[in-house]
Amino acid sequence: MQDSVYVAGVGMTRFALLPGRTVKQLVREAVSACLDDAGARAADVEAAFFANVGQGLLEGQTGTPGQMALRPLGFQAIPIVNVENACASGMTALHLGMAQVRAGMADIVLAIGAEKLSVEDVAKRDALFAGGMDVHDRDAAMARLAALGAGISVPPAEGERSVFMDMYGCWARAHMADFGTTRRQLAAIAAKNHGHSVDNPYCQFRRAFTVDEVLAARSLSYPLTVPMCSAYSDGAAAALLCSAEGLRRLGDAARAGAVRIAASVLQTGSDRDDRDWDRHVTRLAADRAYDQAGIGPDAIDLAEVHDATAFGELLNVENLRLAARGEGGPAAERGDFTLGGRVPVNVSGGLESRGHPLAATGLAQVHELVTQLRGRAGPRQVARARHAMLENGGGLYGVEDAAAAVAILAAPGA
Repeated sequence: MQDSVYVAGVGMTRFALLPGRTVKQLVREAVSACLDDAGARAADVEAAFFANVGQGLLEGQTGTPGQMALRPLGFQAIPIVNVENACASGMTALHLGMAQVRAGMADIVLAIGAEKLSVEDVAKRDALFAGGMDVHDRDAAMARLAALGAGISVPPAEGERSVFMDMYGCWARAHMADFGTTRRQLAAIAAKNHGHSVDNPYCQFRRAFTVDEVLAARSLSYPLTVPMCSAYSDGAAAALLCSAEGLRRLGDAARAGAVRIAASVLQTGSDRDDRDWDRHVTRLAADRAYDQAGIGPDAIDLAEVHDATAFGELLNVENLRLAARGEGGPAAERGDFTLGGRVPVNVSGGLESRGHPLAATGLAQVHELVTQLRGRAGPRQVARARHAMLENGGGLYGVEDAAAAVAILAAPGA
């Protein structure tokens, strides 16, 4: 079994609504950038894991989307595995690719995530999101979530949104009830991430907001406003994974920029009391990741977390132990998670600004962290970054994510 697995190359497209571009075109751009970054060719890749959630429903490509997108790029006569794990699909592809390398079955593996959500048939897109929970238990699941925030006055929800925005509203109200979290704290998180986005050319939105502007924006699902929530997006992102032997084959440039995967955990939840925050699936996955990496939260220099809403960031900085339970909101207001703060979080702009093309999101997080750990992030660079952490969640089961992926990456030489 291989001891270490490295990210030798990363590539991604800008995330945006791109109605004139196809999934294949997005994949070509991201994969080409990834291979160029590693100094690799398609012929060097021995296996590929292709993540996608919506193409079957939205475009009718119900089978083998990876083969259709990758074979024209020169990926032939290799295993190509198609991966769907809701919004955690991208990191699931990376996790499976890492396992392929660690098992000694390949030395150079591609993980790719792609999504195209700019479609005319909005009803199909709504159905895609609604399918991320148990379709046979939807009403009961939403009632269970709503009960978490009982006692918090809720004005009517407004505007077009996915069902997941209503889920996040329920989670946020529960946290408000249990820990006194405020809308202003959530607005501070959103304002921070939109501020970070200004320096990231990959972001769908690159406009700074003040806290007051976030609070004054149109409400979606209380306590969330539009700038606190991620948007529908198109895009693709890729990572090239290598063993030490794979790096040797690619040469000195690949070795010099290789970022080690110190930990990768993928898991589903377990039965628990609905208010037992400390048995949240992501908290359990994070603790396993720290054990794998042999480090603790104090060693983390920056993080990318799945802020499908501002509350998603608050919840997951607590789940990753970057803030004590109930302290995520006050820490955000203090600036702990802003670039230059104690542990910068979502310096990329996060999902709230970068956008959220489902299966591409986790690998976009990898792209950002690899760029940071190489010291190549320009004006958004985190000083002296050595260890970085990411969290990518997807779907709903019970009162938490159906799938949770957590990883820790180590800088070249760390």
